Parts: sequence; structure tokens; C-alpha cells
Amino acid sequence: MDAKHTLILVIEDDEHIGQILIYMLERQGYRTLLAADGLAARKAIEEADELPSLVLLDVMLPYIDGFEVVRLIRDRPEWKDVPVLMLTAKHTEQDIVRALDAGANDYVVKPFQPNELLARVRRYLREQQ
Repeated sequence: MDAKHTLILVIEDDEHIGQILIYMLERQGYRTLLAADGLAARKAIEEADELPSLVLLDVMLPYIDGFEVVRLIRDRPEWKDVPVLMLTAKHTEQDIVRALDAGANDYVVKPFQPNELLARVRRYLREQQ
């Protein structure tokens, strides 16, 4: 998949982390869309003109948490194959199991290593081809 045709939906309420993620991804040539809370995420999912190739999703979001956002994504048939990487400071086994059971493909703990995160993104995008 050509990076410039690849849209990544970033759902992150921390403005600083959101901007870092957008910067990292756009430097790799990906297109990005940022949703800053759970309500914006729900709207982006429900009103998408284009399916993203991947979703980076924080767990702790205002209004609708990341676990519920994963369920919203997985409840939509057209989104069922979109990889979801949870990105969060919550790192207990219970949180990881809950995220994976909700439908997340992977779980990255903050603070994340940028190159590791990008490698995981590339891996899921390769699987989409």
C-alpha cells in the first residue's frame, strides 16, 4: 500500500501526544485524521467518507473511552478488517486483555518508542495489502 494513499485515524485526547503521532506518521508519508475525544471518534467512524487503513486509539478518552470506541468500530461491518492499535498508559494485564477482547489488534504502552510504533503500523498496513 502506497503511503500517500494510506489514511490513519488517530484518536488521542492529549494534544501533545496527538501532534507527535501526526508528525511521525505524516513524515512517513501517511495521511492522518485526528479525533481528540470519544465523541469526535464516534463521529469520525459514523461519518467516514473513506475507511482508514489503520486506527491508533488511546484508551482513556473523554466522553467515550477507547474500549467502547473499539466496540463501535467492530460493530460496523465495513470497519471489521481495519486494524486497531491501542495506545495507552494503562498497562495492567486486565487492561490489555480487555482491549484485545474488545477487538483491538495490538496494544502499545505509553511512553512508546517511536520506531517500534512505526514498525507495528507498517506491519499492520502490510497485512492489509
